[in-house]
Amino acid sequence: MRQGKEEAISNIEQAIDLISVVKEIHGLNPQELNKLLRDSENFTIHFVTEKGLEVKIDVEKLAGCLPLHLVAVLLSSDRDEALLRYLLCGIRLLHSLCELAPRHTKLEQILLDDVKVSEQLIDLVFYLLIVLNDYGQDIHDSSPLPLLHSALVACSLYLLTGCISSQWQDLALVIVAHPKVDMFMDVACRAVHIVVRFLQNKLSAQHTDICARTSPTAESVISYLCQQCEASLQFLQLLCQQKPFRERLLRNKELCGSGGILFLAQSILKLHAPHFVESSTIMAALSRLKAKVLSILLHLCEAESISYLDEVASSPGSLDLAKAVALEVLELLKTGLSKDPKHLSASSDKTFPMGLLQLNAMRLADIFSDDSNFRTYITLYFTEFLSAIFSLSHGDFLSMWCSADLPVREEDATLDFELFQAAGWALDSVSSSDLSNTTNLEFNLMPNNNMSQASYVHQRTSLFVKVIANLHCFVPNICEEQERNLFLHKFLGCLEMDPSKLLLGFAFVSGPQKAATIHRNLRSLLSHAESLIPTFLNEDDLQLLRVFFDQLQSLIKPSELEENQVQEDRSLGGCSSPSLRRDPPNLNNRNGNLKEEMSENSAFQEEQFYVRSNHMDQADDITRQDMMDDKDKSVTPSGLKEIDRDVQNVETSGSDTSSTKGKNATDKLAERLRESTHAGVQEDEKVKTVQTEEKQRRKRKRTIMNDEQVAIIERALLDEPEMQRNTAAIQSWADKLCHHGSEVTCSQLRNW
Repeated sequence: MRQGKEEAISNIEQAIDLISVVKEIHGLNPQELNKLLRDSENFTIHFVTEKGLEVKIDVEKLAGCLPLHLVAVLLSSDRDEALLRYLLCGIRLLHSLCELAPRHTKLEQILLDDVKVSEQLIDLVFYLLIVLNDYGQDIHDSSPLPLLHSALVACSLYLLTGCISSQWQDLALVIVAHPKVDMFMDVACRAVHIVVRFLQNKLSAQHTDICARTSPTAESVISYLCQQCEASLQFLQLLCQQKPFRERLLRNKELCGSGGILFLAQSILKLHAPHFVESSTIMAALSRLKAKVLSILLHLCEAESISYLDEVASSPGSLDLAKAVALEVLELLKTGLSKDPKHLSASSDKTFPMGLLQLNAMRLADIFSDDSNFRTYITLYFTEFLSAIFSLSHGDFLSMWCSADLPVREEDATLDFELFQAAGWALDSVSSSDLSNTTNLEFNLMPNNNMSQASYVHQRTSLFVKVIANLHCFVPNICEEQERNLFLHKFLGCLEMDPSKLLLGFAFVSGPQKAATIHRNLRSLLSHAESLIPTFLNEDDLQLLRVFFDQLQSLIKPSELEENQVQEDRSLGGCSSPSLRRDPPNLNNRNGNLKEEMSENSAFQEEQFYVRSNHMDQADDITRQDMMDDKDKSVTPSGLKEIDRDVQNVETSGSDTSSTKGKNATDKLAERLRESTHAGVQEDEKVKTVQTEEKQRRKRKRTIMNDEQVAIIERALLDEPEMQRNTAAIQSWADKLCHHGSEVTCSQLRNW
């Protein structure tokens, strides 16, 4: 095959010297190339080289043979710095031609409509990523290879958006239809992982002295690596938002079953820049990186067809890795929640979005704590921090968790990656011996916030309640007996510790009032949580919080709680342990009437509570045996059962009709790639219904939208039955739904 390609290239080069052309004109941006084409005759441009020579270039021939030429060079050349530099020049030129294609019919017919050339472009990207997987071993810190490598990874990935489709749903369909889709997923994730390691090496103190690390040159290089890493990770994140790609990824044993995604996540979550804390650009980029990789994990965990956490838990090695990642998530939460928002608002002068790092971490904490494989682990490592939060002075607790406003909220953003500029900066940098005069490269950050301030704050509080509810939940047929009331007893033990070591800068109540303050904080959270139903919180989680409140209250001396009725809100320093009963009640005895045990202050009035779907009945019936005795379960309305059944049957429909890249060409390419895929893939895509239902019983049902959001979108569908085919309409309604509950993304709404 290699010989045939080399012969083809040899024949083409008789008419055009491709290597010289690539080296000479890759620096022309799309606007400059477009001007030359407008002034040309027969699609042949006249160009003067740096040596003053005038050359003629047939752009039509150049566009037709450039992808195959770059593949041949990639397969036949030594894998050194010169190869990476030339490939980056070629990718840069190829992208410029793709950018011009919609304006010139000849280019469009070759690069966008010709299925054969499109396949060559995809092969080029795939082969390039395979080659880039071989780098990363024993590369010296001062080598230019990290810059070239990181640029090539990002540029090769984004070349697909220029030559295939700029619509992510269309691009996902083409990639999934490719017979080597698993290989692409593997090498893409590994290549991004190598870039992360390059970045970590640059940030590490062991490679350079402090003066070099804090120099403008070092900061510009690290900032560039952050941008390339974020761009590449963002590419994977946007693909994971598409249902076909996400479900195909979940069936990839190397990345999901063996922990490939987890290794990538762990490396990113461990990124730290202690010597660049004053650089708002670098610190914000690292925060967005972590937020994006958490977003990828969230998309995988929330998939309904395959349980990602069950896949991870199928082997001891990947389960241990998942627990290590969960620990990193908890550390992120501890760091983020230990900062007083009032102090942040007073001193913060950041101008760069940090991403939804804290909110995504809380979402993952909710998911981990709701899974039987991780619940005990989360209890052991996070309960002390939760107890410290409830030990805050009542005023601080109210402002953090029971308020509709926060002084500072997170802002999400999408990096507007510019391939031409990214490749140019790397090429200029490796060609220059002095980077001190190099201008820093900065891409635009497009705001992504479709949540109101109140919605963000309420989601944050609801996730806090859900974590407590998950940790206190006990399902006899799933949980081990030693897990019964583990969270409660661990929480009580942690109350005897000094919370000021975990939450610096906050005020704590000391003396005998501590127990009363904890009780008061819990009661306020319970009251506030009631106001979040049904928009942000479901009745099940609130009920579990009530149970926790009641049982904790029963373990604290009544004399301590009576002081809570008359005490004023105080903010004092110090810490002391609450007085606990010597003889706690038998909490393992579930035969008593729970309602009689509860305090009047808990406002427990419900005789029964509702579940959202029949899918929850088995797991929730067991849970309710833990919370109630001889209570009649309410029957889920049949309409909701039908809705849930419909949700499971919905499949992603056709691609966006607004694509400017040629809908027919994309369809033809996807169909051709699908036909070349081995027949065995169809067998792999069958859902194992029995196993899936068994896995779902282990977790309480999660829903994307609350009742109000479902009602709104159902009414909208009556007026717009073809909404699913209109991306703009789906995005508009996703934004509107966010004002009535938790965040709903465009892809989530489309899949729903």
